[in-house]
Amino acid sequence: MPVDELMNGDFVDIYLIPWGIKIATAVAIFVIGRWIAKLILNISERVMRKAKLDEMLIHFIGNILYTLLLAVVVLATLEQLGVKTTSAIAILGAAGLAVGLALQSSLSNFANGVMLIIFRPFKIGDFIEAGGTSGTVEKITIFSTVMRTGDNREIIVPNGQIYGGTIINFSARPTRRIDMVFGIGYNDDIKKARELMMDIIKQDARILSDPEPAISLAELADNSVNLNVRPWVNSGDYWAVRSDLLENIKNAFDANGISIPYPQRDVHLHQVS
Repeated sequence: MPVDELMNGDFVDIYLIPWGIKIATAVAIFVIGRWIAKLILNISERVMRKAKLDEMLIHFIGNILYTLLLAVVVLATLEQLGVKTTSAIAILGAAGLAVGLALQSSLSNFANGVMLIIFRPFKIGDFIEAGGTSGTVEKITIFSTVMRTGDNREIIVPNGQIYGGTIINFSARPTRRIDMVFGIGYNDDIKKARELMMDIIKQDARILSDPEPAISLAELADNSVNLNVRPWVNSGDYWAVRSDLLENIKNAFDANGISIPYPQRDVHLHQVS
């Protein structure tokens, strides 16, 4: 068809202008609808924060709410373009079944995310070990949990790996016990070594007096006499106190003639004539 016939008044009036209006309206619906969805999300998050809900629950509900609102916006956009949404929903339902079978692991991650929210084995800010890694929990999304390591790396772990395995929450209790073992030589004075370590423990204000710190004989090992040293601290002080105790006890042993043995082997040479 020639261009002059294609661009005549009938074509412009019947096709070009109506479809131009439909497309422009559809784009406006999508842009405004997405803006409204974000606005509703922000308002709902503020309301949940005022209700003092857990931050982890707020993020999780927010993700689901935004996804549902965005789906409504997409359907409204398709309706404006003349797509029958009932047929589209039926097609999406059939496609969803096929996709669901193909993405069983993703659906499992979603279900496990719901279980994490319901039973709450940890919360935002807790330091945990789960899913083969450890770090501070930053947020839980629909399919995964985001953690930050001590060296500031971001780790994204599927929810299925977390809820389906062992979860160790180091922040669940306000206090923790530091378990250390110090070995001294068989010729060293056990009583003196115990007194030196107890003095160092008592001088550290971060170490709790209740429960009382304990120092006990652990075992008579092959190369040393091993002593268990078990003070209690607030969970946030754990690593700092542990590091300081290791350094201070080592320095005290050196200054007072207490040896810290290490594996040795005596080699005897016999000369054969």
